[in-house]
Amino acid sequence: MRTDDDSLLQSLYEGMFEAPLWDGFLNKLLAKTGSDAVKLLFQPSDEERIIELSAGNAVVLEERMLPEGGRRIGDAIAFRSMRPNRVYAQEELLDLAEAKRPDIPSLTGSSAPLKQLRAVRVTETGGLDLWLLCSGGKNIGSATSALLAALAPHLQIALRSHAALERERFRSSITGQAFDRLKMGWLSLDTGCHIIDATDNLDQLFQWGSVLRRGRYDRLVPASPSIDRALTSLVKSFAANSDARPQAFNLSKDPWVEMLVTPHQSQNFAGSRTPVAIVYISGDRRSQADRCDQLVDLFGLLPSEARLAWMLAQATSISEAADALGLTVETARNYSKKIYAKTGARGHAELVRIILTSVLAIS
Repeated sequence: MRTDDDSLLQSLYEGMFEAPLWDGFLNKLLAKTGSDAVKLLFQPSDEERIIELSAGNAVVLEERMLPEGGRRIGDAIAFRSMRPNRVYAQEELLDLAEAKRPDIPSLTGSSAPLKQLRAVRVTETGGLDLWLLCSGGKNIGSATSALLAALAPHLQIALRSHAALERERFRSSITGQAFDRLKMGWLSLDTGCHIIDATDNLDQLFQWGSVLRRGRYDRLVPASPSIDRALTSLVKSFAANSDARPQAFNLSKDPWVEMLVTPHQSQNFAGSRTPVAIVYISGDRRSQADRCDQLVDLFGLLPSEARLAWMLAQATSISEAADALGLTVETARNYSKKIYAKTGARGHAELVRIILTSVLAIS
């Protein structure tokens, strides 16, 4: 049997992107070997959980691996003892199980008909183990053993790729959660300001004050024509000079939304289009009026006090806040004393900390 027949290797490498995993590969292997059942198992070395994938009559394989005591040979007894990349027959697995656990009865004394079995184990440097098993009648013999032996190095590559992909998915998930908590996101642009890639919360970012949107052909379009022109010019300059200086833009003051546009300098990018700029977007999905209402609820402030408190929380001085709100400085000072008493703050700096570390930070 050849590993390249019937697109077997192609389905193996494509299988890590399928749902369920490796479904096409297992079914092709089932047909190629004439097995009653094909099973793929993988398990991290430090976990009890075993992920099982199968094709064909999976019950046959389950029954094949159940001694009278109800314990499976594969559960860290025989399978863990298999040498990597070596194909084992059924009798050899039974011998391994009995050598490791002599208290487990042998299947050879069972009255049930036993079918042939071939199994191979491959390992990944991160601690992930994979076992591939074929079970069936007289077709499961030396040809199946040779095929599994030829597949072993390819299984190892697929396992390593799957582990790396899962690690990147986990890192991406954690990074996405961090960006969400920080009310931030990023996207990459080509020379025409077309979006190539972005964080999962991109659509939420576009709702912050409607200051950015996805235009035709996925082009990033700021609501302000002047910022649009400046962004277009800046991205073109990054295409010509990747060491150009990053530039920040304020997109909205209420709610507060800003972006930082930086040149993309890494050359390790896989894709049909090469990004020339990375845009970091940060902002507050709530308006100032929303925040003031929340301060009223949270600290029992009057609406006029809440408006001043929010201004002060932005590190604005009392005189600047009074001017913005149309108050006299003396009135603002009187309000601030009541704000400090209700929030428990002992001064301006502590008020900033209390408000910005309250639940408003995650709302």
